[in-house]
Amino acid sequence: MPRLQVWAPRAQRVDVELYPSGERFALDRADDAVFTSDRDLDAGTQYYLVVDDGHPRPDPRSRRQPLGVHGPSEIVDPSEFHWTDAQWKSDDARGKVFYELHIGTFCAEGTFRGAIEHLDYLADLGIEVVEIMPINPIPGERGWGYDGVSTMATFEQYGSPEDFAALVDALHARGLYACLDVVYNHFGPEGNYTGVFGPYTSGKHHTPWGDGMNLDDADSAHVRRFFIDNIVQWARDYHIDVFRLDAVDFLRDDSPTHIIAEMTQAIEQVADEMGKFITVTVESAANDVAMTQPVAQGGKGAHAQWVDDVHHALHVWLTGETNAYYGDYTAEGTLEKALLQGFVHDGTWSDFGKTIRGTRVPESLNGNRFIVFDENHDQVGNRLVGDRPSTHLSLGELLIARTLVLLSHFTPMLFMGEEWATTSPFPFFSDLGPDIGPFIQEGRKTEFATWDLGAIYGDVAPDMPDPQSPATFLQAKLRWDELSDPRHYEFFSFVKELIALRHSDVVFTSGDRSVTDVHITDKSGWMSRGEWLIVFAKSQGYVEVPTNGYRLALSWADPTIDAGGVRFNEPGVAIFCPVGAP
Repeated sequence: MPRLQVWAPRAQRVDVELYPSGERFALDRADDAVFTSDRDLDAGTQYYLVVDDGHPRPDPRSRRQPLGVHGPSEIVDPSEFHWTDAQWKSDDARGKVFYELHIGTFCAEGTFRGAIEHLDYLADLGIEVVEIMPINPIPGERGWGYDGVSTMATFEQYGSPEDFAALVDALHARGLYACLDVVYNHFGPEGNYTGVFGPYTSGKHHTPWGDGMNLDDADSAHVRRFFIDNIVQWARDYHIDVFRLDAVDFLRDDSPTHIIAEMTQAIEQVADEMGKFITVTVESAANDVAMTQPVAQGGKGAHAQWVDDVHHALHVWLTGETNAYYGDYTAEGTLEKALLQGFVHDGTWSDFGKTIRGTRVPESLNGNRFIVFDENHDQVGNRLVGDRPSTHLSLGELLIARTLVLLSHFTPMLFMGEEWATTSPFPFFSDLGPDIGPFIQEGRKTEFATWDLGAIYGDVAPDMPDPQSPATFLQAKLRWDELSDPRHYEFFSFVKELIALRHSDVVFTSGDRSVTDVHITDKSGWMSRGEWLIVFAKSQGYVEVPTNGYRLALSWADPTIDAGGVRFNEPGVAIFCPVGAP
């Protein structure tokens, strides 16, 4: 079993304090300020680290925090995990159908084991990649996961490390890829003790959370190794197939090789050793194609990136909302541009950001490099009450968005429950301690001070739910019973058919942007994908588009079809395939 190691360049002495006995023994210091134990500790042993006779603190490389972020760390031996996935070999995940979920609200139990009970459902739906929001320890009993600490450990409320390994194993048993959302751009505001051990952060760069991670300042080599070891651990010891790196624009790094590139290279090496392909995706608001360009060509080497512009353009077209960043997506032709190339801001001025944003998208760029969605945790949760589009839009309008995302040349992603148009909100929720918790709601209220809430909610805007209240968390739990409602089930069945349609023809999964054409007016439009034709309208009306040579494959709202186009009596979609197609 690997022995304890901790980097502590500021320390003269580092002790291990066993819990609960209080027994201590010293670690040996090497020239590189890495302190190492000369004793093996059994799995299950709980301990603290003590720097220069200070207060006992959790291990920065802790693999388990059984009593929470302030409690003792625990030895975990990954060789004791039980795996049945020896034959599983993941391939490139680009172009596959992603499904984002939050463990705490995905199922009633809110646990890794509880989530396993719904995996057959996801496989039957046609999902291919299950993207799990962050699982690191966070303060209290609930939260989104993005304020994690102990980045190598799992959140005890969800279960043990063994339970998480069991979830990944169960995913693989059903042919599903395991995607883990990891947060390397900051540590959470409570329970972060890394500063006791060394300069994990640096004032050289600033982020919304304070000093940036120390990726290019003095002693940064050990910090970089900490994060690389972290992502390698999830790939090697937990068999993760896909990664989503959170908010990488705040991984500020002026090194010759950017940390994203170094992480990707390390993951590719592990993947080669394991005989599989591990896909690295990133969340970035920069709209920079260099994110997914090879390192040899000056890029950062990630395989795919989230693209918010498609969501924003769809949302504005369907709802008419213009608050905050949505104001950048109101111009004629915006949705067409988003659906064709992904980036709306491709070197253009952003009124919201007051800056030039984005880079040009090369015609040769494969659409699968862009992950798109019409819902995700941010776009739902970063609203006043965490309201879903299903609160404001008809089922037909919602299906327009689902269709354009799922049948696009991009890599599509669904957010848990949107496949049946769930009404469960997903507001921001947390369980931070008394020093920070009381300020959370006031901070979020400030974010909405300039929003025209009346345009969204009517004359009387609802009160923002208290992020710290357990009730706010509980209302985010998915209402699986909605699937027994005939309208929700009908909607679900249509989405399932859309996914099956995507799987049925390589034109949908290839990412080939050259076979896509789009024409959209203020109320309706059509998109062609190779020999397929998708016609849609968000209100009653006639969409002029030749339908000769096509036959109707799938529709919502029973449109009337003639040779010159499609007439909708309500919001709906009509999908045509060539006459003679199977």
